[in-house]
Amino acid sequence: MHSEASPTTLRQAGLFVLLAGQLLPQIDFSIVNVAMHAIAHSLHATATELELMVAVYGVAFAVCLAMGGRLGDNYGRRRIFNIAVFLFGVASLLCGVANSMWFLLGARVLQGIAAALLIPQILATIHVGLRGHAHSRALALFASISGLAFIIGQVLGGFLVAADIGGLGWRSAFLINLPVCAAILALSRRLIPETRRDNAAGIDVPGTMLLAFVILAVLLPLAMGPSMHWTWPVLAVLVAAAPLTLWLWKTELRQERRGLHPLLPPSLVRLPSVRFGFFVAILFYACWSGFMFVLALALQAGAGMAPTTAGNAFIPLGLAFFAGSLMSPRLVGAWGRTRVLILGCLIQMVGMVALGYTLHHVWPHPDILDLAAPTMLIGIGNSLVVGCFYRIGLADIPADQAGAGSATLATVQQAAFGLGSALLGSVFAQSLHQSAHLPTELVARYLDATLASLGAELCLMAILVCGAMVYHVRHGQPALVAGAAPAQSS
Repeated sequence: MHSEASPTTLRQAGLFVLLAGQLLPQIDFSIVNVAMHAIAHSLHATATELELMVAVYGVAFAVCLAMGGRLGDNYGRRRIFNIAVFLFGVASLLCGVANSMWFLLGARVLQGIAAALLIPQILATIHVGLRGHAHSRALALFASISGLAFIIGQVLGGFLVAADIGGLGWRSAFLINLPVCAAILALSRRLIPETRRDNAAGIDVPGTMLLAFVILAVLLPLAMGPSMHWTWPVLAVLVAAAPLTLWLWKTELRQERRGLHPLLPPSLVRLPSVRFGFFVAILFYACWSGFMFVLALALQAGAGMAPTTAGNAFIPLGLAFFAGSLMSPRLVGAWGRTRVLILGCLIQMVGMVALGYTLHHVWPHPDILDLAAPTMLIGIGNSLVVGCFYRIGLADIPADQAGAGSATLATVQQAAFGLGSALLGSVFAQSLHQSAHLPTELVARYLDATLASLGAELCLMAILVCGAMVYHVRHGQPALVAGAAPAQSS
């Protein structure tokens, strides 16, 4: 277990500055979804380029996440936090002035790297700077920020794009980050204590590079397959993901045997709860990000919703997610982790079916009231799954490896976020492409593509439910997390 250089206290004002930093990358995810149609029109982006705009951010985030945690441990968390906020501001500026999709894609990669440097410093500073009730309260605030950020991002993104302030249009959705970054930098030095480890830990450069290659080997074929008609080079790159994954595993084994700190520690990956956590992350978070991408695009490009209206249409989902997050701990205490996870999946699936039914009957003129009930079900279901994800994934991990375990799960989670838009976006684009030769209006083709994507998501969630049931039968009483309160039965 690592030791800190000196005990520090994080005051409430410092906590709020940290949480403001957390809002930056999370709001950005929602804002980009709302601004996609305007970006496509302005920069003449293809569906593949839009998928990549969302995906490269998540991939860069995932690949650099563990490295961000190590840099903060070694060189000072406040220092890396400030560097990350500055980089996020620079990347946002580059996004805002982008004159081509390739320029924008490069800036989005830089944003993802900045986010990966930023988030670990927040959790680590809370962990070492607070104790007791203050620590629990801060973690609850950290968890609930996601729902709040989602709502703010959707509403703010829609407003900024529609308001067209100074003729900037969608660019203001990125440029709005600049004053926020400046304010955080101005306050952080005075309000956030500096913390670091006594013993510096190395960064797993080979593992980080190989993980990037594995993700890209899956991401690029999924994103570009429909537009390239799934030619043999596309399929060859996809197939290459298997040997690259094996190479990554052998590299991580070698790193661990040498007493180093691998990105994905094999000793942790062998634990059933961690492997199941990977399973949940890959299926659920890919579905979540893919759903947001497809629905935002369908409502604007297909149904012709204005950006403000499209953004507001997601408010019920965000509010339901926030409410469900507050209920989640009580439900887990009463029913156990995997039961609540399965319940969340089933509620989400009911919401998906209800959304598909609603869209089929009100298309091409859906409104907020039409979408409210099904998206609220989706929001509640998602919140229950999210509330159980880390509880399950960390269940068997000893306390002295909790940091490594959290980083490992978060890496897979963010990778799935990045891949989700490519996966369901590929289903969406393929459906549009296949129906292009049919005598069907474009509006109707967008509905069919949206329903096809929802159907693919339902299949993935059904696989997740089956896997959760198998895990529940085999591991009905997961081991307790060392140093934690007694866990509830699963």
